[in-house]
Amino acid sequence: MIANYGFNDGSGEYYLTIDTAKCKTCQVRGCIDGCHAKVFEMEIDDWDDEVAVVKRDTCNRLKSICTECKPLRNYSDLLPCEKVCDLRAIRHFW
Repeated sequence: MIANYGFNDGSGEYYLTIDTAKCKTCQVRGCIDGCHAKVFEMEIDDWDDEVAVVKRDTCNRLKSICTECKPLRNYSDLLPCEKVCDLRAIRHFW
């Protein structure tokens, strides 16, 4: 399942997407330590699998929280949380 966290406002769409099917097989949990802003936490989903989620109190602030890690020139570069996710379960969209 694809879980989208974020918001849409007049300036654009700001989403962090987690593929929970990939995430539940991970044992590393690098996203927790790999995110400097600490936006991730682990949670048990509806199927009793432990998956990463974006903390609820950060969803509406992802634009400002994640800006520090966004590349200035090359938008194809992976962000720190994407780099530590070997399964490529995390993606940013904006």
